[in-house]
Amino acid sequence: MPMTKVNDIDIYYEITGSGEALVLISGLGYPLWQWHKMVPYLAKHFQVITFDNRGVGQTDKPAGFYTAQMLAADTAGLMDVLGVEKAVIMGHSMGGYIAQAMALDFPDKVVKLILCSTNFGGPRHVPITAEAWAVLSDTTSDPLTRFKNGLAVSTAPGWAESHPEMAQEWVDWRIKNPMDLAGYQSQMVIGLGLIAEEAAFENRLPEVEAPTLILFGENDKVVPPANADLLAAKIPNARITILPDAGHFFPIEVPEAASQAVIDFIK
Repeated sequence: MPMTKVNDIDIYYEITGSGEALVLISGLGYPLWQWHKMVPYLAKHFQVITFDNRGVGQTDKPAGFYTAQMLAADTAGLMDVLGVEKAVIMGHSMGGYIAQAMALDFPDKVVKLILCSTNFGGPRHVPITAEAWAVLSDTTSDPLTRFKNGLAVSTAPGWAESHPEMAQEWVDWRIKNPMDLAGYQSQMVIGLGLIAEEAAFENRLPEVEAPTLILFGENDKVVPPANADLLAAKIPNARITILPDAGHFFPIEVPEAASQAVIDFIK
């Protein structure tokens, strides 16, 4: 089991494939499993590095409030331990906050940047839709019902019904890997910490030097795709790809199409 010490915590990681390094940073509450459907496509072209962020999976879960900068330092430290000087950095949702922090705090380590289903925080991003918030903030339903409802609102309309085996695989995985509540809450603080304008990335994004791909599902209700234009307007060398028939969790919904968009951008 590949574990390494970074910033006084043990981080679980996996390396697949060879070639240019591509680091994938997961979203809120998800370990590296989030990428398991994209990795086989990407590993044909790159050395794909996935890992569990602090607070989730097999990585340590120290108590306290986490920040995007803290987890960016974890990512940079993991790269140092692995001898990876530079990489393409790709982050999804909360992982997109971490990826933005990487590009700003460790620019020499970021060859290219891929921001997926994310925003820059602050008062001017496009917030979660009312429909998605009603589902994801539900505290009255039992955990399994909440998860299934969350899966439905986080994917494209009808995806779960048209992909019952994949949806059930997802549910089965979560049942076997229940969320660590304390770690989840510590990670949730990352987004909350970016609400204030002075804490947001918006006004710092013009400093990003790395060529950037902004990647969204067209039916994302959790982080609406209108955020793609807002990000692109701030980042000097950015382009946008919108994946059809996909929602917030496009790495699981449309892994082949998402992987091809990444391959085309990096190549």
